[in-house]
Amino acid sequence: MNRINTQGIVLSRTDYGEADRILSFLTPDQGKVSAIAKGVRKQKSKLAGGIELFSVSEISYIPGRRDISTLISTRLIKHYGNIVKDLDRTNAAYSLIKTINRATEDKLEPAYFHLLQMTLESLADNSINLELAKTWFAAQLLRLGGHSPNLRTDSSDQKLKADETFDFDMNTMTFEVADDGHFAPEHIKFLRLLFSDNHPKVISKVKGADIFTLSAEPLIQSMLQAYIRI
Repeated sequence: MNRINTQGIVLSRTDYGEADRILSFLTPDQGKVSAIAKGVRKQKSKLAGGIELFSVSEISYIPGRRDISTLISTRLIKHYGNIVKDLDRTNAAYSLIKTINRATEDKLEPAYFHLLQMTLESLADNSINLELAKTWFAAQLLRLGGHSPNLRTDSSDQKLKADETFDFDMNTMTFEVADDGHFAPEHIKFLRLLFSDNHPKVISKVKGADIFTLSAEPLIQSMLQAYIRI
């Protein structure tokens, strides 16, 4: 019996039959896994405690001959319960989980699991601005997909200067010098943080982070719509 043990974050749950449920997990080493949890909707099910939404769990399953595996054990590792105490953060968590599910293939590198885990951690932390957490997630999803903007040079490979303003060219993913441009050097510095491997908690401590987030969010959402399948 080929039993696989790993960690998982629930991406979706679908009731099946009278007491079963089909779940999709994002894992660090098996990509996306779909598994049936038999009898999980029964009151005394031993599987139920380890398949909470907005959680990281240890899961064990037996791969199926087709696409659906069989879940045989679960254990909750970390539940980000603060998320459900705030309606906006709850809605954001649902939305971002759906986004990463739609935007990714079944076979994924571990970085996607860690991105979703860090996103849930950030959404559960009320000291982190909600819009910052959402915008950081979108920037990181672009980065993992190989769609980071050029934040160092323009389309002519000239270094972006600290005394100029810029507009953004979506086709080349570069900033171009423009009189009275929409973006100042400070905006680009903040974008560099969003597209780096810094945790949102670190970025939230930057002076003016909330204001810079409001400027960055429409641009990053436009990139996401242009380059990521969602």
